[in-house]
Amino acid sequence: QVQLVESGGGLVQTGGSLRLSCATSGGTFSILNVGWFRQAPGKERIFVAAITWNGGRTTYADSVTGRFTISRDSAKNTVYLQMNSLNAEDTALYYCAARGGLRLGTSASEYPYWGQGTQVTVSS
Repeated sequence: QVQLVESGGGLVQTGGSLRLSCATSGGTFSILNVGWFRQAPGKERIFVAAITWNGGRTTYADSVTGRFTISRDSAKNTVYLQMNSLNAEDTALYYCAARGGLRLGTSASEYPYWGQGTQVTVSS
């Protein structure tokens, strides 16, 4: 059973940066595609970024392109989300999710494994 644990969230001012981590265990990290999603209060969970099992391909939501960077460290079985130039619209609970296969999914329904989330709050 794949387990995911997010960390790195917190309170940051507008324009600041945070780096989220997603540590994986219980599965074969090297064959898992990993995505980040976020959910603001009262809103649906939406796609943020995803990376293939070998780090060869990444994809981002339009709202974060140029500000966020997803990466992975296979030696640590960890995926990161570097978030720069944060603004109030980035405030949300951030989840990492994992899936097998070749497709780099951008829909939450494509990911069977989920972490518990880490809160990111951006203050003005």
